[in-house]
Amino acid sequence: MELNFIEDKKNKIVVEIRGEGHTFCNLLKAKLNEQGVKAAAYRIEHPLVGIPKLMVETTGESARDAVKKACDEIKKEASKFKKDASSLK
Repeated sequence: MELNFIEDKKNKIVVEIRGEGHTFCNLLKAKLNEQGVKAAAYRIEHPLVGIPKLMVETTGESARDAVKKACDEIKKEASKFKKDASSLK
């Protein structure tokens, strides 16, 4: 995954997420909205060759901090899922 910041302000970021698609972007958007950010959305202009662009706008904390927090939560959930899945064998 490679991030390219198109807009980078304290309370609003727009970032390209190279190497990811709908699966990760939709999960990240959902986590951000659970946190209560002002707005979180992504767009992929072309389904085959498009690069996802994520927009996050916050009212209190910085937008970068909100994204980092959401990614940390996703990582924890994935680790728990992996651990639980491995116990099924």
